[in-house]
Amino acid sequence: MFIPRLIVISNLLLLRRSCTLATEMALKATDFEVFGIVQGVFFRKCTKQQADSLGLRGWCRNTHEGSVKGYVEGPADKVESMMDWLRNKGSPTSRIDKAEFKNLKDIEKYQYDGFSIRR
Repeated sequence: MFIPRLIVISNLLLLRRSCTLATEMALKATDFEVFGIVQGVFFRKCTKQQADSLGLRGWCRNTHEGSVKGYVEGPADKVESMMDWLRNKGSPTSRIDKAEFKNLKDIEKYQYDGFSIRR
């Protein structure tokens, strides 16, 4: 009876591991816009640094209305981390009043080669 239990436990561990790998490999993408004091405070530069550190791709740019807009894509867990950073942290001297995320979706492949600052 001990051997079948070991096989079942081993199969469960393999199934759990493959589910974890599938979650890590699932790609997500979202558009974002951040409001507050986010221009003239190195927000775009810090956004690029954060995206690069997480291995994300996409872009960000200033708007005429004083916000920062962008698009980010990558592994689902990393996109979630970036969304949290955009919502709660930002650059050291920024003040984030609100962050909006639109079109959060699963993607099959990357649209961008890296993360860039658009002018």
